[in-house]
Amino acid sequence: MTQKVKSPEDTFQIRCSKLGHQISFSYCRKENLGIPCVRVLTCWHPYFRVADYLRQELSEEEWQHEIESPVKPKILTLVELIEQAQQNKQNVKE
Repeated sequence: MTQKVKSPEDTFQIRCSKLGHQISFSYCRKENLGIPCVRVLTCWHPYFRVADYLRQELSEEEWQHEIESPVKPKILTLVELIEQAQQNKQNVKE
């Protein structure tokens, strides 16, 4: 029987390259409206078996959708936000 992987205590923190300050794993685990941050595997793999931990905590569907799905490039996200702002501006004028 395999032993359950435990996450680090909240007292253990690493520097978040996204936010620029120290954070605990519990924040990264639910950073994105209750789902893990897209960088959770990259950031935490040096410190514990994060993939094993998430596999035991997430359903297969959640793992596929949240962890294995490709991340949108930042430029695409920025273009979408600009288009959204332009659309909102047009709607206000009407």
